[in-house]
Amino acid sequence: MENRFEKLTLFFERIKTISFWQRLFSWKTLRELSYEAYEEFKSLLGSVDRISRDLDQSSNTISILKNDIEHLKENNLKLENDSKHLEGDLEIGKLKISDLTVSIASKDETIRQSAKKIIDQDKEIILFKEKTNQTIQDISDLKKENTIFKQTENDRKTKYEKDVSALNLIREQIQGDRKREIEELQKDEIDKLKSLKETWAKHQDKVKETIKMICQKHTIEYVEKVPFKGSPDNTIKICDEFVVFDAKSPATDDLQNFPTYIRTQTEAVKKYIKEENVRKDIFLVIPSNTVDTTIKQFSYNMADYNVYIVTLDVLEPLILTLKKIEDYEFVDQLTPEERENICRLIGKFAHMTKRRIQIDHFFAWEFLDILTKCKVDLPREILEKVIEFEKSEKLNPPQERRSKQILTQDLQSDSEKIQREAEAKAIIFPPSLQKNLNSLPLYEGEDTSEKI
Repeated sequence: MENRFEKLTLFFERIKTISFWQRLFSWKTLRELSYEAYEEFKSLLGSVDRISRDLDQSSNTISILKNDIEHLKENNLKLENDSKHLEGDLEIGKLKISDLTVSIASKDETIRQSAKKIIDQDKEIILFKEKTNQTIQDISDLKKENTIFKQTENDRKTKYEKDVSALNLIREQIQGDRKREIEELQKDEIDKLKSLKETWAKHQDKVKETIKMICQKHTIEYVEKVPFKGSPDNTIKICDEFVVFDAKSPATDDLQNFPTYIRTQTEAVKKYIKEENVRKDIFLVIPSNTVDTTIKQFSYNMADYNVYIVTLDVLEPLILTLKKIEDYEFVDQLTPEERENICRLIGKFAHMTKRRIQIDHFFAWEFLDILTKCKVDLPREILEKVIEFEKSEKLNPPQERRSKQILTQDLQSDSEKIQREAEAKAIIFPPSLQKNLNSLPLYEGEDTSEKI
C-alpha cells in the first residue's frame, strides 16, 4: 500500500518540511510532485469506489442468502408440519432433511465466510475513509497554502512591476537629461559658428569703421576713392604715400583653405604696387579668431613688395607707427639706426599683438572647456546653484572714451599700485619678474607734448 502511494506520501512530507526559499525557487518541482500525488489520490479514490462496489455486491449476496435462509426455514416448517401428516414419508423426509441440513450447513459456512469478508471489508472501508478524510484535510491545507503562495506571488509580481516602472522612469529621465545636454552643447556650437560667420561677414565693415575712427582720432587722411586703378578696401595717405589695408575673412566655417586663400591674395595685391605713390608694404587685415588656428605665417617677402598679415587689434599702433614717418621732412634723412628702430618697434607691436591674441585664444578655449565640464560633471543641484550665483555676478571693466587718451604714466601708476597691494597681501613676485615689470618699454620715447 505504501509503495502504491509513494508520491502522495512524499508530497505531504515535502509540504511539511518546505522552506520559504524553496517555495520561491523550487515551486516548479513541488508543483510537478503535487500533480503526481493528485494522480495517486485519484487512484486511491478509484480503489475506494471499487471496494464500495464490492461491499454493495456482498451485501446483495448476503441479502440473497438471508432470503434463502428464510425460504429454507419456511420449508423446514412445512416439512415439520408435513412430517406430522406424512409419517409414512418420514424416512424420505429425513433424507430430505439431511440433505437440507447439509445444504444449510454449507450455506451457513458460506454466510459465515461472507460475514467475515464483510467485516474485513468494513475495516478496510473504515481505514480508507480515515485516509480519505486525512487526504481531504491535507488537500484543503494545500489549497490554503497554494492560495497564500499565489497571493505572495502576485504581491511579488506587483512589486517587481512597480520597481521596473520606476527604473524605466529613471532611465527615461536620465536619457532625457542627457539628450537635452547634448542638444544644448550642439546649440552652443551652432550659435558659436553662427557668431563666427556673422563676425566674418561684418569683418570688412568693421575694419573700415576702425580705420576711419583711427584716422579721425589722429588726424590722418582716409582716402575714400583712390586716384589709381583698382579699388582696395581701405586706403590712407601718410607722407604722400597711399597705404593699402585690405580686409580678408573666411568665406565658410571651414578654415582649412584660409591660409591658401591668404597666399593667393598676397599675389593679387601686386596690382596696387604698380601704381604711383603706393607704399610697397601691403597690409591684409584678418579676424582675430583665425590667427591661432590657421595662420602660421604673418609676413611675405614678394621681392618687389612686402605683405603683412595683421589683425584688427594691431591697426591703431601700426598706423601710429607709420604716421611717425611724417615727423621727418624727407625719408632719406632717416639714419639706418632710426630706420632699424622703427622696424624693431613695428616688429615688437606685431609680436606683442599676436602673442596676446594667442594667449587670449588659449585661455578662451580653456575657459570653454571648464564650462563644458561644469555642465557635464557637476551634480544638477550644484549646477543650478552655480547658475544662480552666475546670474547675480556682474563684471564692469573700465569704460573707454573717445576723447580721453590712455596715458603711459597712468598705466605705470596702476601697476605700482597693484604691486603695493600685492606686497601688502604677501603676494611677492619673483625678483626677475619685478625687474621686468619695472623696465617694460611702454611707449618708450613717446612725445610728451601729446599727453593730456
